[in-house]
Amino acid sequence: MSDPIEVLLQFAFLGVLYLFLLWVARSALRDLGRPAAEGAGYFDEEVHATGRPYSGRLVAARGGGMAGGEAFDVGPGLMIGRALACDITIEDSYASGRHARLYDRDGHVYIEDLNSTNGTYVNGARVHAQQELRAGDVIRIGDAELRFENG
Repeated sequence: MSDPIEVLLQFAFLGVLYLFLLWVARSALRDLGRPAAEGAGYFDEEVHATGRPYSGRLVAARGGGMAGGEAFDVGPGLMIGRALACDITIEDSYASGRHARLYDRDGHVYIEDLNSTNGTYVNGARVHAQQELRAGDVIRIGDAELRFENG
């Protein structure tokens, strides 16, 4: 017959193992991002209410599984990340599911990091808060680089 302490230790080990697996599964699901339906209305309402044309576009420079020269209009906003629900999908393990967003406010385009693990960089400097983009700015997420152009 087994020692009761040995049996208790086996159950404790199994409990810790299951908690670890639950934590891994939760992290993976969170990193995949929300379904597209949840993303509706994500961008500020004031952006849509300005009545002005949106300005700016991103042009893929290199990396991230994008073809060089591929262009994306900012429009009311863009979501960048690894999740398929994003407007710009980056194929890079250093990109989070929902990594960063760009949005137009009063004719100016801003970028904001969405608490990504590895950060978003503009011209080599890490983005800590919303930051206005200027023509020629280079955005780096993982090994992907995108250049901002005024539209």
